[in-house]
Amino acid sequence: SSSFHSNSSILVVMKLAKRGGLPCLCLDTSCANGTLDIHHAVPVRILRAEEWQHHLPPVVNTPDVQLEFQLDRPLRPVIERLKAISPIIYVEGSMAGELVLRIDNDAVSIRTFYDKLTPRVDEESSQSQTDPARCTLKIDSKKLLASLQWQSSMARGTVGSYIICMIENEMMVVHVVLNPEDVGFFTYYIPVHFLSSDMMDF
Repeated sequence: SSSFHSNSSILVVMKLAKRGGLPCLCLDTSCANGTLDIHHAVPVRILRAEEWQHHLPPVVNTPDVQLEFQLDRPLRPVIERLKAISPIIYVEGSMAGELVLRIDNDAVSIRTFYDKLTPRVDEESSQSQTDPARCTLKIDSKKLLASLQWQSSMARGTVGSYIICMIENEMMVVHVVLNPEDVGFFTYYIPVHFLSSDMMDF
């Protein structure tokens, strides 16, 4: 079991227990002054040790581009509009702090630009300031939108920051850090379509 204390003196205890003969994840929430007392029991399935490997995060290469977004510039509303027009979205990122969302079809060509983003550089990587790394990804708009639904459903202040990581012809990763940071984080791994060099129009 584990517990979490918030600044408002609310205690949350999480434990794995049996309820009615079924394994459940139990969440017990109480307030210091006794005004709140809530109990949830969520039925779960216990994984066997040999199944763990099928639920681990995928192993990905070091991102070509990593950009941190400001919380007041959400991507979801733009992606939602582009999804209504095209099933495919091209995401073009640069370690110069720029991101472009692009759709191209027979009827229309649209580009949405984001600038002044914060590049995130790993200590072991070497990024040249004179020639910033660039990356273009081809992504299903439906999958991209699904990874951003938290921007409309989570309460203001519950997210501290989010980072878009781009690995050419492999993966797009959306990493969301909760607020405060010690609460945790969640990560989306979005597969991409293969792009040959002549298709990457940045």
